[in-house]
Amino acid sequence: MATYKTSDAVGERESLADIIYRLDTTECPIFSAVDKITTNGVFYEWQTQELAAAATDNHVNEGADASLTNPTATVRLGNYHQISVKDYSISGTLESVDKAGRERETAYVKVLKSLELRRDIEKSIGDTNVARSGSDPRKSASLLTWMSNGDKPSDMGFAANSNGTAAADVTGTAAALTLAKIDNAKQQSWEDGGNATLLVCSATNKANISDLSQAGTNLVTNQVNTTQGTAPTFVGAVSVILTDFGELQLTPSRFISNDKLFLIDPEYVCLGTINGRNFAESDLAKTGDAVKTQIVTEWTLAVKAPKAHAVVFGLNGS
Repeated sequence: MATYKTSDAVGERESLADIIYRLDTTECPIFSAVDKITTNGVFYEWQTQELAAAATDNHVNEGADASLTNPTATVRLGNYHQISVKDYSISGTLESVDKAGRERETAYVKVLKSLELRRDIEKSIGDTNVARSGSDPRKSASLLTWMSNGDKPSDMGFAANSNGTAAADVTGTAAALTLAKIDNAKQQSWEDGGNATLLVCSATNKANISDLSQAGTNLVTNQVNTTQGTAPTFVGAVSVILTDFGELQLTPSRFISNDKLFLIDPEYVCLGTINGRNFAESDLAKTGDAVKTQIVTEWTLAVKAPKAHAVVFGLNGS
């Protein structure tokens, strides 16, 4: 007599795990590293101050009259707020039926859309070359447009004035990444008073940095753990670069292209959102048997001291 198997029977219940696995990353290194502030207008402004150059001949005669010198005037900078949104519509039926992995569809989708919005902002900040614009739709100047320190091919150029009002010139012949380019960028920002500690780059450039060599010696120090009873460990990656002008923590980003990398001083950059517009959720007019919702954030990138940061761009991914 043949065995009665599940393939013969009718009525087996489905086995669906009560969890949803999400592969797409929510790590946004620039968004996470910078300070968050609340602003109150569509155009946010701040000031920077530079000291006079150090003098080599600061010596006067005894009893000499004072020679009055005014300080260097502050520089007024600003950026527009950009409105970024995510919308969704959930039918009344979908909200009511039993579902695996979540109880309320609206709450679940709200979380997803908020994460997507955060990823969009990360991409806009670090992977675009967009000047600020007050015309609808307003645009926040991206990080590259503030840079004046760094390394680039000779036929490319930093943004005019490096204050977010113009895009950088990225048309030219791309070149390979070298350790000298990173050192040059780090030194320039240090000489201008910055202390860039965060290096943000693509996965490709993260791997390239691990393969970099200087004076014929591989940048990576490979170590073997010989402790008894422990398998040998081979270290083949770089997570920190110790330069002549300070330490750089390497952070790979899935939202930055292979043509650039940033050296950021987190103390001198922040993300501002207008009061009441920080991932604000609004129910839209109901026109049928569905819940319609919009998540809005009105944000701007405030690079408080542009010279504190640096960029290496015009890279070809090798």
